[in-house]
Amino acid sequence: MTLDARLHQALAYPAPFVIERLVKDRVADTAEAAELLFTEAKKYLVLCEATPEMSFGMPSAMVDQAWHAFILFTTEYTDFGHRFFGRYVHHSPVVDYDPAAQPQSNIGSFNDFQGRYQELFGEPLPAIWYDDTSVTPSRRVLREDFLHIDADDETVAVIDDSGETVLQVNSLAREALDFIAGTGDFYVRELPGGLTDEEKVGLIEALVRSRVLRLAP
Repeated sequence: MTLDARLHQALAYPAPFVIERLVKDRVADTAEAAELLFTEAKKYLVLCEATPEMSFGMPSAMVDQAWHAFILFTTEYTDFGHRFFGRYVHHSPVVDYDPAAQPQSNIGSFNDFQGRYQELFGEPLPAIWYDDTSVTPSRRVLREDFLHIDADDETVAVIDDSGETVLQVNSLAREALDFIAGTGDFYVRELPGGLTDEEKVGLIEALVRSRVLRLAP
């Protein structure tokens, strides 16, 4: 499927003020990194517009921050929505979805999102959409679902609320995993148990990759 001219124009929309804001707020280290985040935020909006039969939640906290930064410029963001989509685009397309307006719509999975992205843009979903690549000691992390920790003398397993084992690691991580299981909102650097920063980041990366944790926006 090809995008119509209007949606191609939306992808090309320049917003140096958003780039500046992302760098100023330290969401991105460089203007180039900020531009990449903003490009992916525009692709998300275009993908949602081009897929009216399905609603997609925002799967990346990093890209979501670029979307948030754009929304802060109220006049420009409102103009963008009306110019390219014919309306103001609310921040939560799944939450704001109106079943009366689109009775056939349904909520798409992450796999659906990946497939639709490749179909529309002719390339696989880039690494920036996978938040495990953005974990640092200073990142804030959220746990929304129940986790159970099962340990023996050598290993410790993380079990999700469906009973599935999502991670099994050395028992040295037991204290950190107990902390994660009992804490819904924390910074990576706060993990206890004497782990190095590299070990803390690696542990959180694995849990974000398993979708047990997510990065806070």
